[in-house]
Amino acid sequence: MLIETETTPNPATLKFLPGRVVMEAGTRDFATPEEAEASPLAEALFDLGDVEGVFFGRDFMSVTAGPGVAWGTLKPDVLSLLLDHFTAGMPLFKPATAGFSVPLEPTGDYDPADEDIVVQIKELIETRVRPAVANDGGDIIFKGYDQGRVWLKMQGACAGCPSSTATLKQGIESLLKHYVPEVTEVLAA
Repeated sequence: MLIETETTPNPATLKFLPGRVVMEAGTRDFATPEEAEASPLAEALFDLGDVEGVFFGRDFMSVTAGPGVAWGTLKPDVLSLLLDHFTAGMPLFKPATAGFSVPLEPTGDYDPADEDIVVQIKELIETRVRPAVANDGGDIIFKGYDQGRVWLKMQGACAGCPSSTATLKQGIESLLKHYVPEVTEVLAA
């Protein structure tokens, strides 16, 4: 089995591609060792001691190294864990924990009177933004809309990326304003 790696815009995060489906539906972001207890794989990655975040996408995983950790040292350990996990066919989640994955279509918080605007925003996020963010090892979740302001949550490699603010403001905000004139601002949730 070959596991490919890709760099991400976040220098602390590497994207790992095992050449198979990681999650059938949704995504899962683990920001702490306590959250990782739901997954034997995420738990093992955190147990390395140098891991600060784990993210599961459809066909990839992103792993974020702690401050000052060199990927040259950490990468072989991560690859070894991933190879052992997938070769052994181990489950991604412990029993009764898989239901914690993020649904494909989170509803977010908004006034029902704004339904038409929110549908447009979600469609743009799903078709134009999410694929680009996934290429960088992360995901983006719609969290809410109120009076022209859109709240989005970055996950995976994108969550702690130095360029995430620029991505939200210059990229996503410009796109949403162009196609949905009611949008005035995009904010991180």
